[in-house]
This record gives sequence, structure tokens and C-alpha cells, in this order.
Amino acid sequence: MASLIDIIGKTVKSNMGGVAIPENIKEKVFGGISESILGGLTQTASQPGGLEAIKALLTGKSTAAASSIGSLAGKLFTNGAAKTLNLSSALTGGITKLIPGIVSKLGGILKDQDGDGDVDLQDILILLKGGNSGGGLLASAGTILGGILGGNKNNA
Repeated sequence: MASLIDIIGKTVKSNMGGVAIPENIKEKVFGGISESILGGLTQTASQPGGLEAIKALLTGKSTAAASSIGSLAGKLFTNGAAKTLNLSSALTGGITKLIPGIVSKLGGILKDQDGDGDVDLQDILILLKGGNSGGGLLASAGTILGGILGGNKNNA
């Protein structure tokens, strides 16, 4: 099973055909978009009702248009990777217009992963890890969930 990070990366690459990204920075741009989408999920998870919003988006019960995750990811890309890579405003604008559509492609990827009959936090963690067997993405899971699982209680 692919992890959420793998799925985002593949979705980014398959939906960027309409934007002319210079070959020498293409992978960095794709990485920046993926990181921005994960950042949008992270920030959403740390807000009241955020996990429910993520669950609704990833199960397909909500659209990217109804969620702030896509627009937040676009802002994170503009203020992060686009500045770091010194992208032109035209290229940055073209990419940020595509990000909500990329986020919408994630709808329906979250299903009952652990076989308990419902979609819950455990299923999100399994998707993040890439399966029940582990997979090395526990650090990403902690980052994406913004420490709300208990790992970041008083680190102000």
C-alpha cells in the first residue's frame, strides 16, 4: 500500500502537465507542492474540527472547494517553495491555481484500513505509514497531525 506522501507525489506529477516548469527545478517544484499540501493538512489538523475536515476530504465526503486545505496549500507554496526557488509570479500563479484541483484528487483515498468497519484516526495513521506493517513515516504522521496525538504537549 502506498503512503499518503507517495499518493500526493504521484498526484502532483500527474496533474502538472499544463504548467511549463523548467526541467532543472521540476523535482524541487513537485517536492515543494507536495510539502505545501502536507503543510495544509498539518495546519488543518491542528485546528478545532481539523481532523474531521481531513477525514471528510480524504473519504470524498467533502470537496477541495469546500475545504480550506487547497487554498492553504497554495499560500504555503507561494510563501515557501516559490520564494525559495525564485519562481516567477506567472509560474507561481499557474501552479497555485492547480493545487486545489490536486488536493481534490485525494478525495476517496481514505477507506477502512484496519478492518474495524469504520474510518477513523487509526485509518489515517495507517495511510500515512503506507500500511499496517510500519513503513518509516511515523515522523511524518507526527508532523501532519501537528503533535495533537500527545507528542507535543508543552513545547511553546
